[in-house]
Amino acid sequence: MKVGIAELPLHYGKCPKWLFEKMVKLSKEISILIIEEYGKEEYLRRITNPFFFQCFACVVGFDWHSSGTSTTLTSALKKAFEEVEVGVKVLGGKGTFALKVPEELLVVGEKYNFSDKKIEELKYASKMVAKVDNCAIQAGYKLYHHSFFVLENGKWAVIQQGMNEEKRLARRYHWIDEKVKSFVEEPHLAIIGYKEKNVLNMVAKESEEARKACVDIVNEKNIKYLKMPFSHSFYKKFLELSEFKPKNYEEILAFRGVGPKTVRALALIAKLVYGKDASWVDPVTYTFAHGGKDGIPYPIDRKTYEESIKTLKEIIEACEIEKKEKVEALKRLATIDLL
Repeated sequence: MKVGIAELPLHYGKCPKWLFEKMVKLSKEISILIIEEYGKEEYLRRITNPFFFQCFACVVGFDWHSSGTSTTLTSALKKAFEEVEVGVKVLGGKGTFALKVPEELLVVGEKYNFSDKKIEELKYASKMVAKVDNCAIQAGYKLYHHSFFVLENGKWAVIQQGMNEEKRLARRYHWIDEKVKSFVEEPHLAIIGYKEKNVLNMVAKESEEARKACVDIVNEKNIKYLKMPFSHSFYKKFLELSEFKPKNYEEILAFRGVGPKTVRALALIAKLVYGKDASWVDPVTYTFAHGGKDGIPYPIDRKTYEESIKTLKEIIEACEIEKKEKVEALKRLATIDLL
């Protein structure tokens, strides 16, 4: 699959109420038809496919390339699935709503008769997805949006977004459970954003030896490298980790209070003391724009885009909505230019 680079400019404005209500209605109709035609698990695959997601957002009426695409569409889908029961729920959201996933999972778990173990597994998945994109990948983007999709059979997916306020750019992260073999090695379905330089990526395959070194460092009895000039908060967290004795890197990342600074400090020690360097290549994978800041076009996966557009066109034509709304949606779909 071809890859490229994209920019998602930050838009601080709020979606008008009338537009949001239309988005809820149309996204609900489209989602129901997709689920009826292809099933819930395929719906999850499609909504987390970055090409399909972008086309979907355009169809229901939001700005083709802005950061608001992610937050507004997932909010519309959350409300849509609250209004109809089809075995799909969307939890979390933007800002403080992102922190409500654990308590929302309790409600959904009761509704779908999940075991306590399953609920804890889903809580852990939500936590680790956020930890990876906020701490293990350090590109200058702080998470501010986390939408957790869950099916009645316990399958899950996440669409979340980080913000770089200084550059006024966002990047979006796509996850689906069937792709995650490990939370700490190449777990993403896709990452969409502007490619940055010198990005610490502790979940890259190339960082495997660095991850192992971090575990050795934390469990090392001879801690002479603690004379290095790190902050007091790092030393405190380091000692807590040492007492905990993590068996692998995932346990380090999952440990309460471990944030970007701890992850970075351990990566530095792994390089200086053990000679095991992590990957410093930005894992951004996809583009929707047809050029970077220098105006040079980047390749896109044209076939996947065309398939997404074709599917949405068929779904829209089958939707039981007013003719005017149907025509408007088809017109918006037609504006997607693949060059």
